[in-house]
Amino acid sequence: MSCYKGKYHDELIATASYIGTPGKGILAADESTGTMGKRLSSINVKNVESNRQAFRELLFTTPGALQYLCGVILFEETLYQKTAAGKPFVEVLKEGGVVPGIKVDKCVVELAGTNGETTTQGLDGLGQRCAKYYEAGARFAKWRAVLKIGPTEPSPLAIMENANGLARYAIICQKMASSSLTLSGRPLPRFLCPFPFQHRSLFS
Repeated sequence: MSCYKGKYHDELIATASYIGTPGKGILAADESTGTMGKRLSSINVKNVESNRQAFRELLFTTPGALQYLCGVILFEETLYQKTAAGKPFVEVLKEGGVVPGIKVDKCVVELAGTNGETTTQGLDGLGQRCAKYYEAGARFAKWRAVLKIGPTEPSPLAIMENANGLARYAIICQKMASSSLTLSGRPLPRFLCPFPFQHRSLFS
């Protein structure tokens, strides 16, 4: 048996090691627009881009907050947002010693032939999206896989589908390249450190 070892092997290890720094954590700030809407509505705040930006700015600029973090997972919208003073959130994080990450999956859908089990969407166009995310400053990625736990779950099909999805996501992140990113007329390879999140439901 062999495993893939690309030219960015050492850099991938360095990134993975850093976001696993003992005593620090990874902040999941990748709430979707819909989820953010629920949080904002609970305090009677409208779910508009400016309010979502203000919420994220509060998270990232509160004095002392970043010292406990090694990484932050961002939603696509947040990756390109800036503070009210015009500084990109990515720069705020980097200056605080925090590695910016990005959620790259496109949510889960029911897996046909199962009892409500799911598989994850988002592999189509992933390489191109990751190249853009890297250019914007992201250095690791999150992919969600959900396994249902029950009397007969997870099924072999669900395990296989989700394992294959995680493997394809990882190799795409490690090998992605974009001909639109060049240096002296030559394509620049790009990569994101794949960081899988697996959530298991205890409810059938």
